[in-house]
Amino acid sequence: MVQDPRPSGAPFKRLFFALPVSDQQCRALAQWRRGLNLRSGKPVPAENFHVTLLFLGDVDAEQVPAICAAVDQLRLPDAPLRLVLNRLQAWSRAGGLVLEPEQPPAGLRQLVYALQQAVLPLGLEGKPREYRPHLTLSRDYRAQVPEARQAPEFFLAPRHFVLYESRKERYWPLARWALDQ
Repeated sequence: MVQDPRPSGAPFKRLFFALPVSDQQCRALAQWRRGLNLRSGKPVPAENFHVTLLFLGDVDAEQVPAICAAVDQLRLPDAPLRLVLNRLQAWSRAGGLVLEPEQPPAGLRQLVYALQQAVLPLGLEGKPREYRPHLTLSRDYRAQVPEARQAPEFFLAPRHFVLYESRKERYWPLARWALDQ
């Protein structure tokens, strides 16, 4: 495993929690994105499509077991998560072209809050910001929202969420937790 040292010399990992997207959905999203004929930005590889729950950033590698143990204790949403990505947006400040849900499900916000609370005692709270569920289609996007031939409407019904490590523009799953109890 390749690990980059922090200035202190301790190895770290760039971590985030996310809802994975099935291979079939990745292909459908990539095909729909091709129809946008994007002339700006850098398309996210289809195999990296996901809906971020909580970005942890650079974390000491030795903290990964403690993070996993904390998440093992989560109280998960009672109802299955259902998410509809049906709104295309250009986030000019962040430089991203994203798909968002018009109505984020309450269970999704509950899961994100539970994750935030689980990692808080570990000193991993990060910057406080409003959670905006989204799937990034393109990074460094600096244009207006493109015209879509077909309105987006992608249904996600995740059965688990994942702790990923971001390494060399690839996302590596480190652990996963079932959502359907």
